Amino acid sequence: MIQLHDLKKGDLVLAKYEEQLLEGPVLQVDRELGQACVLNGEQENWYEPADLFPIPLTTEQLLKLKFKKAEEPSANGNDETYVRGPFTVTLYHGADPRTVLHYRDETRNIAGSLMVHELQNHYAGMTLFHLE
Repeated sequence: MIQLHDLKKGDLVLAKYEEQLLEGPVLQVDRELGQACVLNGEQENWYEPADLFPIPLTTEQLLKLKFKKAEEPSANGNDETYVRGPFTVTLYHGADPRTVLHYRDETRNIAGSLMVHELQNHYAGMTLFHLE
């Protein structure tokens, strides 16, 4: 489940529709009614927070978001760096998983793993552009 206050227009989520989880962007959030409108294929539907789920940030998701894997090998072999323009995402695996986001002169260290909508919101906060 995702809290509505965490969602913004354009965020990618999984929406439960007829017992299937379908990936789609958030088109609108109605905080008064406590629902979010998500586009599934060509159909728009309104969902309660209980029917919305985050998408884990994986290599596949980063590639969908047009990031490219950095060519340089990691120092410890347990991290992966992905680049999109001047923005980098480094995923640290192992005993202390974390994610490091870097854009120009700003770096954010985040404990644990991020979800796609969280990355999109950090990206927008750091670059002033929405990540699609």
